[in-house]
Amino acid sequence: MTTNEANEAAEESLRDGLRVDDSFHVFDTTLRDGAQREGINLTVADKLTIARHLDEFGVGFIEGGWPGANPRDTEFFARARQEISFRNAQLVAFGATRRAGGRAAEDPQVRALLESGAPVITLVAKSHDRHVELALRTTLDENLEMVRDTVAHLREQGRRVFVDCEHFFDGYRANPEYAKAVVRAASESGADVVILCDTNGGMLPAQIQAVVATVLADTGARLGIHAQDDTGCAVANTLAAVDAGATHVQCTANGYGERVGNANLFPVVAALELKYGKRVLPKGALAEMTRISHAIAEVVNLAPSTHQPYVGVSAFAHKAGLHASAIKVDPDLYQHIDPGLVGNRIRMLVSDMAGRASIELKGKELGVDLGNDRDVVARVVERVKARELQGYTYEAADASFELLLRDEVEGGPRDYFRIESYRAIIETLKDGTHANGATVKFWVGAERIIVSAEGNGPVNALDSALLEGLERFYPQVAKFELVDYKVRTLEGKHGTASTTRVLITTTDGTGEWTTVGAGPNVIEASWEALQDAYTYGLLRAGTQPPR
Repeated sequence: MTTNEANEAAEESLRDGLRVDDSFHVFDTTLRDGAQREGINLTVADKLTIARHLDEFGVGFIEGGWPGANPRDTEFFARARQEISFRNAQLVAFGATRRAGGRAAEDPQVRALLESGAPVITLVAKSHDRHVELALRTTLDENLEMVRDTVAHLREQGRRVFVDCEHFFDGYRANPEYAKAVVRAASESGADVVILCDTNGGMLPAQIQAVVATVLADTGARLGIHAQDDTGCAVANTLAAVDAGATHVQCTANGYGERVGNANLFPVVAALELKYGKRVLPKGALAEMTRISHAIAEVVNLAPSTHQPYVGVSAFAHKAGLHASAIKVDPDLYQHIDPGLVGNRIRMLVSDMAGRASIELKGKELGVDLGNDRDVVARVVERVKARELQGYTYEAADASFELLLRDEVEGGPRDYFRIESYRAIIETLKDGTHANGATVKFWVGAERIIVSAEGNGPVNALDSALLEGLERFYPQVAKFELVDYKVRTLEGKHGTASTTRVLITTTDGTGEWTTVGAGPNVIEASWEALQDAYTYGLLRAGTQPPR
């Protein structure tokens, strides 16, 4: 891509893409800094998918990586130019200032930044005097010239330039005048924003706010913030910098990043929009936040954090009966925002802490009309408490709870099948291998069924036998598949006689549901959860029991 073409692409992105003004930047670095998290290994296809999600969410800038540093990032920029039409974001290439003793116009890695075609380039620059002398092995004056020369050269080539001042806060503490000199060198050479980086993540909000305010007053540069989360304060530090005058925030989706991670994009953006009243996303984009967060988690192959602010499944979950009673009157009494604003929803958890209000609200959530029947609600409350004492839990097993609820409301269980007996066998063969089998006897209407099956374990064998028998009467069960299986031995005084709890998650290809079983052993607990799984699946499919 030529310089003119890059300029035209940048202008077009600004003209047609940005949905919010340039006075405040949301800058995402998931594809670079976030990808440095342990356990994340993104392919080029993964990076392209995440870039599309971030653009859809409406961030202003997406830092795609370091072109020229590795083939993967170089390929990403080449493909992104061809395959993605960014509607909201501008693509950013990341790299370093030119080498000591050279010229930016002749530096191969600076040339690679230009060849990426990205309209915006972020340069990392040393702002800690000890890092300059020990890591770069050059003088403090030469480091300043490296910043000036590289920024000026990229500006001459028509690129917008941001400068990340690495280790800024530690450097400021050691030598504040030199740290500020690096900021001035970048800003005076044409950098649009100079980002103060808490690279080691050791700062606290009050410290961040004081330093940012001082640097802003002393340099006059436009400042941004990049916070790592080593003290658990990255989001707070980011907002403290905004309070002090920073107008550019660098974050990663779900807080991914090196060591313990970076400032989490989603709570930062939610706070800016909902608490500060800043419009930093296109209209309506905030309501997509939960979906975008979970979609990116799927791409990186990490389970979404259930307790993540705003977007976690537990972010608006309520367990205590006192909370439920208040929420029934006014949801705002125990929620700091309407969950729908960020695309999430309220959830009522049913446990031995549940009261009448919890049951009523949960019934409403599940679509079960309790008809304001206080006797039914009272029976459900007592039944839940009694079963939790036996080892059951309904917090994560909505399907089993809905079946229990319908038993009370509708006067009995759905009679899709009636179990007569079941047997599971684990046989150890002479060669040390195992043969697992199961036999299930049950009734569907007036017909008695006996099915035997083998499996890769006793629970799988039971599942296979029940599936085979039910499929004769309910063809839709062929779509059912067990996708998650959790076993927990509950604490007790009886050793191997302790209670076992099993949670099973099943899918029919369009949705998932979780059921629970509890008993003196894993087979009995699993069998109970399996029965609930099939019963709920048939109920979900709208199947009518035989008459």
